[in-house]
Amino acid sequence: MDRFTAYRSHQNDGKVSSRFETLTLDDLNPGEVVIKAAYSDVNYKDALAATGAGRIMKRFPMVVGIDVSGVVARSEDPRFKEGDSVLVIGSGLGEERDGGYSEYVRLPAEVVMPLPVGLSLFEAMAIGTAGFTAALGIQRMEDNGQTPEQGTVLVNGATGGVGSYAIDMLAGLGYPVTAFTGKRESDSYLSKLGARDILYRGETELGQRPLERALWAGAIDSVGGDELAWLTRTVQPLGNIASIGLAGGIQLNTTVMPFILRGVNLLGINSVLIPMGLKQKVVERMASDLRPRHLDEIVTRTVALTEVESVFQGYLDGTVTGRTVVRIGDA
Repeated sequence: MDRFTAYRSHQNDGKVSSRFETLTLDDLNPGEVVIKAAYSDVNYKDALAATGAGRIMKRFPMVVGIDVSGVVARSEDPRFKEGDSVLVIGSGLGEERDGGYSEYVRLPAEVVMPLPVGLSLFEAMAIGTAGFTAALGIQRMEDNGQTPEQGTVLVNGATGGVGSYAIDMLAGLGYPVTAFTGKRESDSYLSKLGARDILYRGETELGQRPLERALWAGAIDSVGGDELAWLTRTVQPLGNIASIGLAGGIQLNTTVMPFILRGVNLLGINSVLIPMGLKQKVVERMASDLRPRHLDEIVTRTVALTEVESVFQGYLDGTVTGRTVVRIGDA
């Protein structure tokens, strides 16, 4: 543990650059728990942070990686002991705290969670923030009254990590699911995950009226922009929209009509700013009724830590289908 490899970002003259470095624990942020990392993953936010394409990190230098799983190497907190299998999802890693692209990670005990029974360290990162965020969106929708009996839920950004897991999880719960995507070549993939119908970006008329024909009982959206505005106009009365991402833009040009005439609920989903009790509940569901049924289909690649730079551009370009797991050390 004296010296180890980490992938860390720096900022010079406003420009972000990232590289592999040899660090010691003294280089990391303080915390009561030291984790020997086994796996991490790649999310859109990781690609934005590492390349500087988005303003993600609150300070520099910073180890990249918003998720990590591994075993406890040292703990000053009685809740954890050496050898415990643990995971950390979100919680400011790679933003406010040194992240998971490191052979060792040191974190405050309050952000560390025991690995749920039924999940391996690999599976925890195969699901990661993407799957957790999809599960959190479903949890919030159900807390707000969403049920399979109400009808079809549309998943926008269907081939990404969040979208893939949303389809898989919703279908596993019995929801009819329609996938919305720009990738015609992904029909077979989306159908295997559980999508009953597929709509294609650029071939679907979004309309311009304040209210369009009500089509969906609810929606999970990881795109934003004009397509999220379309969803507000086409979700049925009292339906829920879980807003998760911004790959299609940060603007939302809509009216109050869907909200005051149909009672549509727009739920903002943030995987960091949630109480630990709710986070633990969702993580436990990820190992039970929200456990993905098609991990082998969704995890399309596993790379070593030293290869992680090679996958960032695909996330920025929007060409990635499924999930990338990062293998760290001798995992």
